[in-house]
Amino acid sequence: MSDYELFVSQCNVFAGFGKPFENANYVIYGVPFDITSTYRTGARFGPTAIRQASLNIETYSFRSGVDLEDLKFHDLGDLHVSSDTEKTLDMLEAVTKDILKAKKVPVAIGGEHTVTLGIARGLGAKASKTGIVSFDAHLDVRNEYMGLRVSHTTFMRRINETVKPEVIVEVGTRAVCKEELDYAKKAGIEFFTACDIIRNGAGNVIDCLRKALKSCGRIYLSVDMDVLDPAYIPAAQNPESEGLDPHTLLNILGAIIDKRVIGFDALEIAPEYDHGVSAVQTARVISEMLCYLEKARTNR
Repeated sequence: MSDYELFVSQCNVFAGFGKPFENANYVIYGVPFDITSTYRTGARFGPTAIRQASLNIETYSFRSGVDLEDLKFHDLGDLHVSSDTEKTLDMLEAVTKDILKAKKVPVAIGGEHTVTLGIARGLGAKASKTGIVSFDAHLDVRNEYMGLRVSHTTFMRRINETVKPEVIVEVGTRAVCKEELDYAKKAGIEFFTACDIIRNGAGNVIDCLRKALKSCGRIYLSVDMDVLDPAYIPAAQNPESEGLDPHTLLNILGAIIDKRVIGFDALEIAPEYDHGVSAVQTARVISEMLCYLEKARTNR
């Protein structure tokens, strides 16, 4: 592992335990970055709050039949982010490349959603064979917002233009502008609205996701926690009503996570806006995703 700007407190690692980097299959790291946030700020405190919440969550997953304690994961600590967005994205790209080169699965804890752009850049030459699935209330495909072309509102458009993954699919959409709808249609970015999922159930979107990802050799998953309704995630940075419930989100994730998943992130909570509920929800989502992936990778 290269000597990047990371720091970790041994008493504050995810779930309170882990393996040395060399022995780990999954590598967790925090990205305390929210420089471009335009509504609620504070996602930079997300990684610490999520780790603290994870210390108080039981480790067995009834959904997957896997115990988190049986997984080999390592918490690298937090990236020393910069006030310069591009510098932070460059560091994320480098860290992601190194983790993948070591044949390990990167798991990023945010932080605002812009960080996914840096991670996507780190997917390297195989990005063209990778499907990116984003669970998010927003499409995030504006060309610019408040004078910025790289921000939490534009990053998915930049991913489509520069990383050029095989497919981008967005799930839980319910807050867009006309510009984004026009771009998504032109660019072939498929999305599934929260309204349709709530009305018709998760089964239809699961079938559609499997079909959309069928040709992809690799999959990267990004979870903006505002995909959930604010009733479940009150500290979302950009809350939007009529969101999904945790049961539905985890059902969809469990149905599409397989051996092709090369990494994932969970982002966008500003913990100062509640009393720990959002951090607990996020820690649970990360834990369940890790267990789902372990089950898929080990054929349990």
